[in-house]
Amino acid sequence: MTANPAFGAHLQPFAGLPSFMRQPATRELEGVDVAIVGIPYDGGTSHRSGTRFGPRKIREASLMLWGYHHTQQLAPLEVLRVVDYGDIDVSPVDIEATNTAITDEVSAVLKSGARVISLGGDHSIALPLLRAHAAQHGPLAVVHFDSHCDVGQPEFAGRPYSHGTPFRYALEEGLIDASAYLQIGIRGPSSRATYRSDAQALGARVITIDEAFELGMPDVIKEIHAHIGNRRVYVSLDIDAADPAFAPGTGTPEVGGFTSYQLLQLVRGLAGFDLIGFDLVEVSPPYDHGDITAILAANLAFEFLALLARKKIKNATP
Repeated sequence: MTANPAFGAHLQPFAGLPSFMRQPATRELEGVDVAIVGIPYDGGTSHRSGTRFGPRKIREASLMLWGYHHTQQLAPLEVLRVVDYGDIDVSPVDIEATNTAITDEVSAVLKSGARVISLGGDHSIALPLLRAHAAQHGPLAVVHFDSHCDVGQPEFAGRPYSHGTPFRYALEEGLIDASAYLQIGIRGPSSRATYRSDAQALGARVITIDEAFELGMPDVIKEIHAHIGNRRVYVSLDIDAADPAFAPGTGTPEVGGFTSYQLLQLVRGLAGFDLIGFDLVEVSPPYDHGDITAILAANLAFEFLALLARKKIKNATP
């Protein structure tokens, strides 16, 4: 398979339609390896809204990804057939209707055999995404990069779901294999002393930012592989895992996080896993400066494509 002929140096990043890396914008999934799915929803946000604009801005930033990954020594678009599926039809005022729409639509994409890279949107979308993936694969091993545990109790009276609750419900619903669940980068003040221990009580292996820096990125990667083993893996990446110096465009920034390069290291460290899905959430363009958050997000999605391409090459090798 050759790269999409519409993608090349002759097209400038300021021209043409801003589908992800200029891949075909289509819902035709026959023979597709990866579908990029936008979820422009921020109704689960408890502080600064704006992540509904994230998918569009990440797509715009992806136009500067020229295609060849020098670390992996491959061009993912020459290995994988990738399409931009477009956006889920969300309901800004109804999180439960939105959750249902996400689960239904993504389930249909997964049934086609394509992997899904989801661009958010706030982190509440992780719950319906995990429902869709677990329905196909069973309880999931999950690697979760974040500054927050997101296993909180309901934040609003009579409203169970928000961007601070998805992993509590995912664990309670049995979507996640609690023995293979890591939270990486956790930091910052919280509303109660038991915030981190609540996650641990639910089964999460919590690697705080302090532990991550004490270990160093290579040893964090070793810990991930030791904890996950050979299970199928779903990856959820909240952009606020990065320090706001590198990703200011997010709703709940926490100082003292990962650098852009450290996040690249960590995602590259997932090489070898059977990666079944990926979401990248909480990019909020209204708070971004020079699009640096969106640029980082687009590059992290590109890293995930490179991992899938490397895995496909390995699986095809006799």
